[in-house]
Amino acid sequence: MSSTATLAPLQPTHPAVARVSAELLELLLPHRRASDPDLPATAGLFPVQLRQVADFVAAGEPVVFTLPGFPCKSPNTHKVLGHLPDEGERLALGFLNGLCERIAQVYSPGARILICSDGHVFGDLIRVPDRDIDAYSDELAAMIDREGLQHLATFDMRDVLGDLPYDDKRALVHARFAPSLEDLRAEVRSDEETNSLYRGITRFLVDDTADFTGTRSALQRECRRRAYGVIQRSRAWGTLIAEQHPRSVRLSIHPQPIGAGKFGIRLLDHRDVWATPWHTAVLHRADGEWELMHRAEAERIGTLVHRDGRPSHFETAR
Repeated sequence: MSSTATLAPLQPTHPAVARVSAELLELLLPHRRASDPDLPATAGLFPVQLRQVADFVAAGEPVVFTLPGFPCKSPNTHKVLGHLPDEGERLALGFLNGLCERIAQVYSPGARILICSDGHVFGDLIRVPDRDIDAYSDELAAMIDREGLQHLATFDMRDVLGDLPYDDKRALVHARFAPSLEDLRAEVRSDEETNSLYRGITRFLVDDTADFTGTRSALQRECRRRAYGVIQRSRAWGTLIAEQHPRSVRLSIHPQPIGAGKFGIRLLDHRDVWATPWHTAVLHRADGEWELMHRAEAERIGTLVHRDGRPSHFETAR
């Protein structure tokens, strides 16, 4: 157990601070969502995160992580159980809170994770009504409270821009923080990581569209256009978060390479590195394992389970 009394007056570069910071980052590495999973990763290969963590450790303060994500449920009912958080979110939140508890075992001030719900940022582009996003965000906060997840908190556009209409909020965030479309297109062409993100978001938009009446090629063209907008808004939201929480350690639900400014984190184990609780349902297997999969697939092999009067997940008998 590290002594915070001796760490508080030290500098971020002090050997004791560096040692504790590396220990904390090592706790995250087994859960890393990597775009380069075959490369060995050690704490020393993440200098950005080590510096950020060391700033908190030197001050003897809880480490603050910000995690954009938990936007809303997919609008495709073949993939999810409804528009409210379910067992997938409950498991993911429990994992994040448990990660903070493990950090507290090494570093007594512990850590907290601020979930920066980004659904309203691009709700018009992913075709989810703002009322459903509000309901999802409110239930997410209620779930954190019910489950006693004391190391988690939520943050969304309402905390920054109050009661303005959501279209106005989106326009303000986009105008102030989003990269230009021309610059983003050039980056997609030249940068492999950005191109992979663009293709992944395009695929999600295609899969999430259940009521398109045109051809498949027309749908793909439209989703490619919307994917650029989603990335612009996501970048804008990330910049706004950094402005509001400048010292925080930035986590990401997207795969990240070694040494990136964002640390990719897996919320639940899954063979698909892009899978999230808000794009899937959860299957509880008889051996105790939990697996993310599309609702249509899960209901073929499992039985629907309700929690608190709402659909929660599926489970198999054997």
